[in-house]
Amino acid sequence: MITLQGRKSSPPAPKSVRTQPRRRRRTLNELARTNPLSTIITVSIDLVAGSAGVALGAWWGFSTEPTSPPVWICALYTPLIIATLSFRKAYARRLNRRFLDEIGPVLAATALAAIFLLSLMEFANVPGHIVGMVAKMWVCVLAMMLSFRLIRAAYQRSLRRRDLLLSPVVVVGNGRVAYQIVDRLSSSPQHGLKVIGLVDAEAPWAGGGSEGVASPVPYLGSPDDIDRIIRETGAEGIVIAFSLTQDQLLTPVIRIAHRHGLRVWVVPRMFDSVGENVRVEHVGGLPLLAVPHTNPQGWQFTLGKHLGDRVIATVGLLLISPLFLMLMLLVRLSSPGPILFRQPRVGRDGQVFDCLKFRSMRAPQPSDADFEVASGSAPGGVEGVDRRTKIGKIMRRTSLDELPQLLNVVNGDMSLVGPRPERPEFVALFDAQIRRYGERHRVKAGVTGWAQVHGLRGQTSIADRAEWDNYYIENWSWALDMKILMLTVLAVMRRAE
Repeated sequence: MITLQGRKSSPPAPKSVRTQPRRRRRTLNELARTNPLSTIITVSIDLVAGSAGVALGAWWGFSTEPTSPPVWICALYTPLIIATLSFRKAYARRLNRRFLDEIGPVLAATALAAIFLLSLMEFANVPGHIVGMVAKMWVCVLAMMLSFRLIRAAYQRSLRRRDLLLSPVVVVGNGRVAYQIVDRLSSSPQHGLKVIGLVDAEAPWAGGGSEGVASPVPYLGSPDDIDRIIRETGAEGIVIAFSLTQDQLLTPVIRIAHRHGLRVWVVPRMFDSVGENVRVEHVGGLPLLAVPHTNPQGWQFTLGKHLGDRVIATVGLLLISPLFLMLMLLVRLSSPGPILFRQPRVGRDGQVFDCLKFRSMRAPQPSDADFEVASGSAPGGVEGVDRRTKIGKIMRRTSLDELPQLLNVVNGDMSLVGPRPERPEFVALFDAQIRRYGERHRVKAGVTGWAQVHGLRGQTSIADRAEWDNYYIENWSWALDMKILMLTVLAVMRRAE
């Protein structure tokens, strides 16, 4: 056969001898973020920490107890902990798993393993003061394991902020939800994922981004090309988002991804109603999502938030009373005006109340310019001319100006944790413009909230706030409240407006 250039072309190679693309050797960075090495590293950290804790606890027990059990049976404690964690699937990788999320599983596993070891010693009639020895080992192992995990979490977070240990993922979809996933993962490296491209039957249009701009990631091809895309990009995960492609055509995408060893996430159709406590049940071969309901009128809210918050706020006010009185004096001396600043805010069921803060600004002057809130952003922070006093700047930076809201909690207007309240004039505006904004008012407003501990403070996106606040309401638990309060302590240590 003669080509247009007049040269003979070589016959195509038989399929049996065609060369396949060679799979490049994976770097240590790539191996460390994928199984099995990722799980091996985590188990090894627990093994070293547990062994060190057992050694420290045994030394403590041998030096204080008159008789102690044999060393060999004490050495069983660490393997029991790792077995318990494995049985409870605590080593399964999860997105954005914070150190606070690890405290509960580690605490439960070490306690269960201690009970099992104590029962084994009692059943085997092991000599010595076994209760005292096991208690000392439990304390030491718990402290060592949590310390090692804290160091690992801080180091991993530092690496991910420098674009290391980020697994490349492909998003299948071409719509608002797909672009929302791209935006979230791009702005939150702590999830450990980096979007490298979009896959869909149709190429993204120029204005397809969530902010009306071009997509920040390239279009890689259609779902039919997924095998080639995985091999060429080295993707380690796939996120199935909303797409015009029929669902039955996306099933092969998942199967091909699993054949390559990729992790797969699927955004459910009714994602607004799917929370952390959803259960998967089956009718024959059909999976059903059992969606739990959070009732703000239920007894859990009545006891856990309405009554419990008032008790905690009262105790907190008593404990910080010296600081509270000192701030009152400093505000009084800073500039003329009242000590407390009262501003109408919208709370539960749309009820308006006076939200209290320490006054941090001087009175406005006629020459001060007016301020307009940017479209799509929440009001807050320094609006217009900076009128903050010296003590006001310190209180704003450390969030000490929010302390009088504990009086709102005692009075029943607010809760310790919940959506941050907004001014009535902005509520009416946002309720008309922002999707699901009004649903935030199902519960009392909070001194701190799920959105605030994730950096949504001051003049930030109100749509993002509504999303985080509704997530909090639909996944509320006492444990989540405690987690938010602990995260708040960390958040106020950072510079804030």
